[in-house]
Amino acid sequence: MATKMKIDIVSDVSCPWCIIGYQALNQALKNLSPEIDAQITWHPFELNPHMPSEGQEINQHITQKYGISAEQAADNRQMIKQRGLEMGYEFGNRGGGRIYNTFDAHRLLHWAQEQGKQTELKLALFDLYFKQSGNPSDHQQLLDVVANIGLDQAQAAQILSSDKFATEVRQLQQYYTNSGIQSVPAVIINEKHLISGGQPVAIFEQALKQIANEG
Repeated sequence: MATKMKIDIVSDVSCPWCIIGYQALNQALKNLSPEIDAQITWHPFELNPHMPSEGQEINQHITQKYGISAEQAADNRQMIKQRGLEMGYEFGNRGGGRIYNTFDAHRLLHWAQEQGKQTELKLALFDLYFKQSGNPSDHQQLLDVVANIGLDQAQAAQILSSDKFATEVRQLQQYYTNSGIQSVPAVIINEKHLISGGQPVAIFEQALKQIANEG
């Protein structure tokens, strides 16, 4: 009989380590199937909550935010690109582009959970930003993604044109911040085991086995 697990992932759609970490987690779950039956829920975290609507050029943003040189930023992007390839995820144009506000994307993800399509939307939003150099704060681009995965575009448009789910998203963000989550991805298993960062498959697999044996 499969061991049921509750997995909560706190992340942002513009976080490269979040998709790398998910790819590793997903592979670990596949490797352990059918022994573990995991229910995954995504929770909001904004890397740049005060980012204006026009965004900021990525190289300028990274060097300012982290106090590193342009060369160091380029080396980091190359490392991320390589880790992505190792996990079967090909990042697109990460030598340039912009960083955007992601709050509206998180509101749609909250709604998509109710529709049973949250992970599907999350992965599509990762692709929008990382593979298509899209803007996850642009309402039309968000609506196109929604339609592509079979969610109700008209309903999504109503959400985006209002402040629906804004309170819920902010409350969740505050909850996880108050719980000590300061960086993402944060993978929380059965509400008590935390795995931080884009860990390799083996780390996730070892942790999942250990937690399953405890249960």
